[in-house]
This record gives sequence, structure tokens and C-alpha cells, in this order.
Amino acid sequence: MAEAYDIAIAPHCPLGPVAFASCLQVDFASINACIQEQSLGMAYNDGNEMGLYMKDPTVFQFVDGYVELLKGPGLGIEMSEAAIREMAKTGHDWKNPVLRLEDGSISEW
Repeated sequence: MAEAYDIAIAPHCPLGPVAFASCLQVDFASINACIQEQSLGMAYNDGNEMGLYMKDPTVFQFVDGYVELLKGPGLGIEMSEAAIREMAKTGHDWKNPVLRLEDGSISEW
């Protein structure tokens, strides 16, 4: 409906590679997609980058601000079952970061 009313879309995706690939597929098919928010390389990932459990994380490589069309089957990504099983052994304890300035004030919500 956004396209029918000439409204741009900007999906927000701070989640894992499956959600990100899904958002990218919507972007690739939508003439009104103007930007794709994502969390690749963000400090709050703290060693838990979303490509860790993909067979080839380079499919999300940005060049000049753009990512190539995902050419693989399905969503265009392939997950590493072995890496997922290994990560599942410890689970996760991710919490939404509270970003503060040096004086203790909150810098982002």
C-alpha cells in the first residue's frame, strides 16, 4: 500500500541474518525502498556479529552503501548448522544496551 500512495519504506532490522535477508528481499522487490536499517558491525553486537553462523557472511558485504542482490536459493543465504548447534550450547544473555555518555547521561533510547 505504501507504493500505491508513493510513500517510501525503510525497514528496520537489528536482528539476525534470516530477518535481514528477508528485509533485503522486500527491498529488492520494492521500487519505493529508500534505505535499509541494519546492525552489521555495530558495537553492541560485542563479538556476536550476525554473520557468525552463516556459511558465507560476505553476501551482506556493502559496497558504496549498497548490498548486492542475494543470488542463492530461498532468501539467498545459507546457515551453518554446526555453528548454530555450537552457539546453542551456551545460549545467549543479550540485553538491550543502555548507551551513556561519560557523565552518565543516556545518549540513546
